[in-house]
Parts: sequence; structure tokens; C-alpha cells
Amino acid sequence: MTLVFYIMLLAASLVCTAIYIYMWHKHFDVNFTIIFTLVPIACIGYVMSELAVSIEGSIRATQIIYLGGCFLQLFILFSIFNMCRIEIGNIARVILFAQSAIMYAFILSIGKGTRFYKNISFDIVDGVRIVTKEYGFVHTLFYIEIGLYFITSVIAIIYALIKKNQAPRRVLYLLFIPDVICVLSFFAGRTLIKNVDLVPLGYVIAQLVYLLIAYRVNLYDVSETVIDSYVQEQKVGYMSFDFRLRYLGSNDVAKEIIPGLKNIHVDSLFGYDPEQRKIRHYLDNFRNNEEKNTAIYTVHDKDGNHEKDRIYNVTVNYLYEGKRKRGYIVTYVDDTANRQLIRFLDNYKDKLQNEVEEKTEHIVEMHDNLIVSMAMLVESRDNSTGGHIKRTSEGVRILIDEISKVGVGKLPEEFCKDVIKAAPMHDLGKIAVDDEILRKPGKFTPEEYEKMKTHAAEGARVIHEILANTDDVSFKTVAENVAHYHHERWDGSGYPEKLSGEQIPLEARIMAIADVYDALVSKRVYKEAFDFEKADRIIMEGMGTQFDPRLKSAYEKARPRLEEYYRQLQEG
Repeated sequence: MTLVFYIMLLAASLVCTAIYIYMWHKHFDVNFTIIFTLVPIACIGYVMSELAVSIEGSIRATQIIYLGGCFLQLFILFSIFNMCRIEIGNIARVILFAQSAIMYAFILSIGKGTRFYKNISFDIVDGVRIVTKEYGFVHTLFYIEIGLYFITSVIAIIYALIKKNQAPRRVLYLLFIPDVICVLSFFAGRTLIKNVDLVPLGYVIAQLVYLLIAYRVNLYDVSETVIDSYVQEQKVGYMSFDFRLRYLGSNDVAKEIIPGLKNIHVDSLFGYDPEQRKIRHYLDNFRNNEEKNTAIYTVHDKDGNHEKDRIYNVTVNYLYEGKRKRGYIVTYVDDTANRQLIRFLDNYKDKLQNEVEEKTEHIVEMHDNLIVSMAMLVESRDNSTGGHIKRTSEGVRILIDEISKVGVGKLPEEFCKDVIKAAPMHDLGKIAVDDEILRKPGKFTPEEYEKMKTHAAEGARVIHEILANTDDVSFKTVAENVAHYHHERWDGSGYPEKLSGEQIPLEARIMAIADVYDALVSKRVYKEAFDFEKADRIIMEGMGTQFDPRLKSAYEKARPRLEEYYRQLQEG
């Protein structure tokens, strides 16, 4: 039964390694590959130990088993350092590896020396193999080494959880599992089941966990995934050379751009046929003057149709290995669309100039529609505020109109238009709120409410990004203020900044009245709609505490129009 158990574990380890090979990616941590190599070897040792018929066979099996014992915990430690974003020097790695190698050298002396095993005997009684071992002092050092590796691993994981924000949390939690299982099975395996060593079972479980880690780990390597994605999506061609201009290789896109690359041998000197000389010219210019690292390369259409010519931006830079310069890399980025656009603009500049006013008006209309569409998209995620954007926008329009009539302050026409146009964007920050909170069919818990409150500052940030390049700076400012501060209160008890009085921008104070009024007279998942009298009473009571008291008269003038508007909605 023990032999069957070990054979099953060997088969499982080989399956895990095969899956890893299938998943393998060039950016996988090399320590993973070593771990997936060592585990089947160690499992083979356990099978051999059950098949041994002599002391020599038993010793050889033990030595194979200890390949895992000596080196697996070391490479698990190295992988943990890498996953935890903790750098250790090459010298330290070499020292640790040498320490394990020296330990394994003592293991290879089993049967000849007495430092690891003082004595080892082998016998078969009633078909059962009995191996008796008397441990030497080096075996005690081996236990200490394994324990130190384990403690160091745990400390590294805990340190990363506390200090390393860029270390992936899911992976860190998973890393605990193989480390703990391997150590527990090593120190306590034989005490659980007589004559059965659970260490290979621990190894296989560790493999399964490392498969989960390998499945996710490349997603966290931003530099590599971004490069892969960019090259794939943008059709970037690249080729590399060492400092002696020997060809190191190129990707498929580069070979499509320059077919002659398919016939060049790696490590051959570069720059002898016509296609190569042009690239050699780029490299020579860069070597003479690093600022001369750009050029234009045109691939002409075979049929002579210049409209189908492909135009590439060529860039020469150093090829790095880590921080070391190892050669040169030449990249080709398809710039045909941009070049065609520039040509089009050059050819039709006069015509475009005559049409600019008409197009500008159309673009502004599209811009405004886009803003409203984005806001409505965000609103569609919210169970409780259907139609809120449209209603509050109309409420702001009515309030702005009455404020201008009452004369609270001379409001520039541009400001009034900006506030009305910005009103639909006031809740745009809800795009960052989780659906489980935003769509909750009931009142929020205090924790959920705190998360919901973040939408104000987040809305300002989103609007800042959306309108970052707009020429309409005044609208951008108004829109950011409306989103950021429409939940501030006159008495300073609002959020997110707890501004008070005139510290709150006027546009946000106006938005606050329209926003609260709509919330009062509209049905929500957690309440029925209030009648107009009750809503009016709450608004009026809030003047001077929640709302700007100077807007009271404008609100009173606007109230009949607000009620009429909402009454029509209810009847419709």
C-alpha cells in the first residue's frame, strides 16, 4: 500500500509539472520551474525507497529524496522573496545555495561517513523493509537549516503584508500554504501514519498551490504585461543587437516589415545587404550621437499605390538587462494613420478652416451629449436614483433662473450655463462605488455609507481626468466643484472636506438644494416619496444649517415651478 501511495503521488507530481509546462511563460519566476522539477525527482526517491532490496539501493533512494529536502525549501524561500518584492543580493543567494549544496554533499556521504548518519542498516522482515538510522550532528544542522528557511519565509511574508503595498495580497496569502505544509510534513509526517512519509504529499499539495500562484503571477508584473499587450495590440516590430552589432533576434512583426530578417542568422554581423545597411545606418547614427535615435521607414506598396504605403517611426535605444546596457534595440511603430492624417490636414487646411465653426458647434453638442450619457450610464447602476440626473438638472435650471431674477448676486451668463451643463455630472463618482453597495435594496450600514461618501471626491477626480485637455477652463472648474462639494453643508458638517459657509463654491450650494429636493419628493428603495409640503418644510428648516440662507428667497420663488415640474412627472 505504501508503494502504491508513493506511485500515486509521483504520478500527481508529474501531472502538476506537465500542467506547469503547458502554462509556462517566459516571465515565470525561475524558482517556480526549479520547484516543479525537484518535486517529481523527490517523489521518484520515495518510490525507489519502497523498491529497494539492499542497503545500497536504500541509500541511493535516500540521497534522491534529500534533493527535495535540501533544495526545495531554499527555492521556496527565493520565490517568496521575489513575490514579496524583497531584493536580496546575488552574493546572498550564492551563499544560501552553497550552504544547501554543502549540506547535500554530507548526504551523498551516507554509508561512507558518519556526520549525517552515524549508522544506517537495512533489513526485510515479512516483506516489510526496515531501515534503521542513527543521526549524526550534521543531520541536526539540517533540521536547523530547514527551520531557519521556514522562519525567514514567514517573516518575509508578514513584512510584505505590512510594508509592501505593491506585493500582491492574494499571492502572499497563498504562499503561506506550501511553506507551512512542506515544513509540517517534514517534521511531523511519520508520526501521523506508521511507516508512511507524508513529505511527498506535502510536496504535491505545494505544487497545486504554486499552480494557482503561477496562474495569477504574470498579471501583477505590470512592466511585462504592458509590454506584451502594447506589442500585440500596436503591432510593434523590434530587433536587437549587441555592442559589436551582431544580430540577436527580432519579433514576427519586424520580420513582416523587413522580410530579409528571416534569412539572417543569430549572432551574425549585421549590415551588408541593402535592407541591413539602412538599419545599420540608424545604429551608426545613434552610436555617434544618442540624440539621433529616430527615423522614418516606408514600406512601399507592391502595386505602386501610395495610399497603401506603410510608414513606420523607427527608434534606436540601448538594450538593457536589468540596469546593465547590453546592446541596442531598434523598434518600428506603425505611424501610417497619423501620417495620413497629417497629409490630409495639409491638403485640406483651407477647407477645414472654413468649416471650423460648424464643426466646433457639432463637437460641443457631442461633448455635452457624451457627458450626459456617461452620467446616465453611472446612474443605470444605481437601484435607487432612476431619473435623478434629469430631474436635478431641471431643478438646477429653475433655481438658476430664479437666482438671477432675485438678484442674490450678479451671476455671469457663462457661469449659469456652466452650472446647468455640469449638473448631470454631480454623481459621476459613483462609478467607483461597488455594485453591492450602489444597488443595495435598503439603507446603508455605517461602513457602506462611508464608502458611498467617497463618490464626491472621486467624481471630482474623474471629471478632472475627462476634462483635462479642455479649453473651457471655467466649465471644468464648475463641474469639478459641483461633483466635489454638493454634499457639503453650510454649517460645516457635510463631506468630504467639511467646508462651511462661503468656503463652499456657489455652484455646489445650488446643486445641493436641487439634489436634496429631488431625494425628498422622489421614491427611493428605502423610503416613499414625501409630499411637497413636507419636502418644502425640510428644505426651509435646512436654510442656514444645511443650505446657504441667501438662496432662501430664490428657492421660495422657484418652489411653485419645482412642484409643477415634479407634478407633471408624477402624472405622466
